[in-house]
Amino acid sequence: MPSYELVFIFNPNIQEEEFPRSLEKVNNLISKLGGTVTETNQWGKRKLAYPIKRQSEGNYVMEKVEIKQTALKDIEADLKLSEDVLRYLFIRDKS
Repeated sequence: MPSYELVFIFNPNIQEEEFPRSLEKVNNLISKLGGTVTETNQWGKRKLAYPIKRQSEGNYVMEKVEIKQTALKDIEADLKLSEDVLRYLFIRDKS
């Protein structure tokens, strides 16, 4: 199965106790579509280069994911609808 790096920028207004639930929603979606999360790195709250949805900061998370390419569209559709996720980016891991 192909490996990807998935970088999210979560809304900074998510309460600290709610943040793990928001991340777990995304991870459950990946699992439901037959993928696995092999590594999660929380980079914390950082200033954005430009405002996104009227936010100047975001909570960054980078995950390494193994999932079929055909499932990426389903994940992207769900992430676009999520109010918790400001931006996301899938990058094919060549290593």
